Amino acid sequence: MTFDREGPTEQGPAERARLEAVVRGRVQGVGFRYFVADVATARGIVGWVANDADGSVVCVVEGPRSDLGHLLDDLRRGPPAARVDDVETSWTAPTGGFERFSIRSGAHRGD
Repeated sequence: MTFDREGPTEQGPAERARLEAVVRGRVQGVGFRYFVADVATARGIVGWVANDADGSVVCVVEGPRSDLGHLLDDLRRGPPAARVDDVETSWTAPTGGFERFSIRSGAHRGD
């Protein structure tokens, strides 16, 4: 399997992937992390979301590629009070290091 900016280029319907996304705009103080947690949990996606000191929201998730694609659509839209200006993405192979989805404090980085 190979990966590009949009995700894996060879995949089956349940092919797992890892998506790292940085969401910029008016995305802090508007319930963005809770929005992401609700959407990810409903889809069975594991990973985390956190506010970053630069005002962005960082999301690192793993799950079926098709579910991650739907989550990415949601990240680009955001909750009603948000304004999403840009979503920077990076697709890689999953590490399998997550058991659930969590909301992390802005001070916690990495996995």
